[in-house]
Amino acid sequence: MENSSRPLPSGRADRRHRAGSRRHRAVLNLDRPGLDTGQPEQTGPDADQPDRPGPGLPGLAGLSDRLLDPVAEEEDLAGADEEAEEARQRFARRRRLTLTGLALTAGLSAVLLVLTLLNWVPQEPASRPLTSAERGRLAVMRVTNQRDLRAGLQVTIGRGGDRTDLLGWVDWARRLVYVDVGGAGAGVLRGLAQATPTVLMSRPDPTAVPAPAMPPLIPPVDGWRVAPDQRLTPLLAMIFALTADRPDPVDETSGRWVGRERQHGENLDILEAPWPGPEPAEATRYFLDPDGRLLRLEAMIAPVGPVTVHLNRVDRPTLRPVDALGGRPGLPRALNSAERDRWRGLPARLRAAGGATLTVTVPASADTNLRGRGWLSWTSNTAYLGVTDLDAEGTRTLVRREGGKVTRVDTAAPGDPADPPPLPPPGSGWRGGAHRAQALDPLVARALRAARGSGPSGTPRRVRGDNLTGSVVDVIEVGSGSGRTRYWVDRSGLLRRLELPTPGGAWAQLDLKPGRVPSIPKPTKAR
Repeated sequence: MENSSRPLPSGRADRRHRAGSRRHRAVLNLDRPGLDTGQPEQTGPDADQPDRPGPGLPGLAGLSDRLLDPVAEEEDLAGADEEAEEARQRFARRRRLTLTGLALTAGLSAVLLVLTLLNWVPQEPASRPLTSAERGRLAVMRVTNQRDLRAGLQVTIGRGGDRTDLLGWVDWARRLVYVDVGGAGAGVLRGLAQATPTVLMSRPDPTAVPAPAMPPLIPPVDGWRVAPDQRLTPLLAMIFALTADRPDPVDETSGRWVGRERQHGENLDILEAPWPGPEPAEATRYFLDPDGRLLRLEAMIAPVGPVTVHLNRVDRPTLRPVDALGGRPGLPRALNSAERDRWRGLPARLRAAGGATLTVTVPASADTNLRGRGWLSWTSNTAYLGVTDLDAEGTRTLVRREGGKVTRVDTAAPGDPADPPPLPPPGSGWRGGAHRAQALDPLVARALRAARGSGPSGTPRRVRGDNLTGSVVDVIEVGSGSGRTRYWVDRSGLLRRLELPTPGGAWAQLDLKPGRVPSIPKPTKAR
């Protein structure tokens, strides 16, 4: 029987075929002759009329028309294609998100693994005897410090409201510590401090903020005195004792390994051992790197208390001592011909100058720090000064020297300690004998003696060149040990400064400005 389905354009038939053969076959089967639809096959004049619903399956003819309609079928196929494309896009998005999540998880896991490996320290016992390698590092610790010459310092003393902080540097080669002192417990030491193994100098600054800061690399010139509070002396002695020229013997039974710590990317072994230096220190712990360098020290120092010292092995500038500690070091040598001529002509030039205005600074001890002004006459071999002790407020001492005789009188202090002494001198109250101001007597005596005869006795040596109030000078030293005297001679051959070491380990200065001076009359009464 002839098929009653209408032919479709080839292009649409192809798309229908590609969309799915099952539906295409279903459509073809619906129009096959003899299909059991509940209606007899139509013939005759009504055969070409549209199907009508029969009693067996109502609406089947309409369904067949819709399925055989090419437009409807094309819309169905297009909808199916869109749904498939959306499904593919959803799958692609899910796949990308899944892969991204897996990649992030893998990257994070790798980072955590690296950090764990870098900071991981094998579990070790809480305490054990030192190994031979650890004893060797502890033995050469002080030699290593001496080889490194200098280090940055960060020191903490005490805790809480009594805590004192020091920030600065130590120079083991020049035996100098230079720090800023701060913290709640700094007290009268707040400010700058410089120290040698024999003396602690301070430059108090009560207005400084409590938190310490690194001190200026070039220290201020004035304001230095022997520290009124010497409680840091045991700590400083321990810092200076951190060097030695030979390894220390380490007892195999006395030291112990007590832990490990990571600092600045290095594993530090914490070793507990007796303190090798002269100052007593208890419960001393050394934090050593694999090369035997000390980076941290913890100790209990009587009477200072608990102390923690951090050493910065990178911050190592060259330090300059203040004048009260002798100034910057030099390379002593013999005088050259020009320096020798100026030195030999010094007495005659001083006598020709007649006299000089004086400024005196004598850091004698923690209880005696003298400042003063006055005049000196090489012509009459006399001197007259007004001197103030920083620790004796409200009192000024007038000092007169004539030949080898020294007399003094105490008066009320002026408004400014730098004021010159009164003229004429008081007529009464002058006395000789011991006095706290007698620490300046050797300075004045040697300044007067420099103009007599052939000048200072002894073999002169040039210590260094320097600069004083804009004048280039040669620092020439005569004598040795505590008997040393330094003469600062300018290029015109005149004396500009005279220095003497004090019994306490500092240096006293007498600055001179040669020129005309007032006449110094004798007091009317002197006893």
